[in-house]
Amino acid sequence: MEGAHQIALKVNGIAHTCKVESSETLAHLLRERLHLTGTKIGCDAGTCGSCTVLVNGQLRNACITLAALLDGAEVTTIEGLSDGDELHGVQQSFVDNGAIQCGFCTPGMVMASIALLKQNSTPTDAEIREAISGNICRCTGYTKIIKAIKQASSVRRTHE
Repeated sequence: MEGAHQIALKVNGIAHTCKVESSETLAHLLRERLHLTGTKIGCDAGTCGSCTVLVNGQLRNACITLAALLDGAEVTTIEGLSDGDELHGVQQSFVDNGAIQCGFCTPGMVMASIALLKQNSTPTDAEIREAISGNICRCTGYTKIIKAIKQASSVRRTHE
């Protein structure tokens, strides 16, 4: 592979060593090589948020993040949230509130929600709107998504 880089990273807690091209994106690595298709590609330009993942605990758009720069990184995708058959609390809240109409934006919305709730366990509606502002939903009008995030924050506080 010309321009290839050897990287080692953890994805959803599993160690991987990969040769990646200089221009290969994290989204391509996740979807095409590691077969983690929960990370969606909507715009391929970093504007829609469908590809949102956590890299070292921080939100990143996988479609514009170069895999070659992630040596030693820890990546969490939507697939890494559930515990066996049990959904993560945020995922369950999205299901319970019907915040998954077509489902295409859902992985990115859930990842943005998790990042928000790690930083702020009691977000206001305005803070939720700001936290998910990098994620576009074309179906729901955001009302059910905001309700789901508020419910997830309430359930999370109850279980802490």
